[in-house]
Amino acid sequence: MTKQALTFSRTDSAKFFRTLNKRVNDYFKENNIKRTGNWKLYLKAVIMFALLIVPVALVLSVDLPWWAQILCMIVTGIGMAGVGMNVMHDANHGSFSSKKWVNKLMGSSIYVLAGNDYNWKVQHNVLHHTYTNIQGHDEDIDAGRIIRFSKHTKWLRIHKYQRFYAFFLYGLLTANWAITTDFIQSAKYLKRKLAYGKFPNPATQWTKLIIGKIIYYLIWIVLPLSLGFAWWQVLIGFFVMHYTAGIILSVVFQLAHVMPNTEMPEPDENGNMKNTWAIHQLYTTSNFSPKSWLAEFYTGGLNRQVEHHLFAHISHIHYSKLAKIVKQTAKECSLPYNEYSTFWQAVSEHYNQLKTLGKKPNYA
Repeated sequence: MTKQALTFSRTDSAKFFRTLNKRVNDYFKENNIKRTGNWKLYLKAVIMFALLIVPVALVLSVDLPWWAQILCMIVTGIGMAGVGMNVMHDANHGSFSSKKWVNKLMGSSIYVLAGNDYNWKVQHNVLHHTYTNIQGHDEDIDAGRIIRFSKHTKWLRIHKYQRFYAFFLYGLLTANWAITTDFIQSAKYLKRKLAYGKFPNPATQWTKLIIGKIIYYLIWIVLPLSLGFAWWQVLIGFFVMHYTAGIILSVVFQLAHVMPNTEMPEPDENGNMKNTWAIHQLYTTSNFSPKSWLAEFYTGGLNRQVEHHLFAHISHIHYSKLAKIVKQTAKECSLPYNEYSTFWQAVSEHYNQLKTLGKKPNYA
């Protein structure tokens, strides 16, 4: 079935986004700085790749006890998520560097997470950033039948318990990318002729996807097997790495959109949304830990999702400065600026939201 075409309102009586854009443009002009990354981002990229590569290199080259091997694979998972949030994410938004070839190269680090750049750009850049929290359009709030992220999703009896099991399932995110998700998404997106930029040749996309998966499994499965590791050791290490990365990436996303302070708006019968696109982002997105240096550093600025959704083409290293501008402008326009002061407060509120969405709706 063809999805309903959506149209965002063009009425912004407070002139929020026009005012905000001018202030942000003035900030970069007055300070004479680029909107893309700088040495701080490039240094961080080195650190994240080191977290990914060094521990697994130790496992493959040094005779470590089992507990040290597990610890190394956990750190590798932390590095995998770190590369995804700090390097791949900015690059595939075109904000890592002012040079397109650098963005393309760094964006290909999605393959380190067992993903695919075409699929990720369609799901994230096109569907999620355009139709944030809109049921049936934003696939990031579609967890199938097992988890209910939206009040517009059909309620099932199992959802009564989702607050207890959801966090355990979050860890399967990147493992699913490695096994099934990319194949399902490619078939679906190519059929719908979706693309971020130029639409790829389907044969080329399938070739890239299959070759990418073969190389991925050669590196992470075949190589350690060839070095003498038992199959069960390889599978445990592979699972620990992916589970660590998956739970980090999933939780960071959920704290931005599936929260008590974020809305899940629906279009009217004609496909019209109530708000403009920019104001829609304010209602559907939330920040956490705005004063935490560690959260800012490790999550690649994704603790400031409000700023990211409004200015995805700007590197995350600028978000802490932009946040002051966005917050003030939203206040002046009597618009929401959703934020939780700490990570654990946000986790607690997400748990409460899962509990709320798990209750049987009163359809009467």
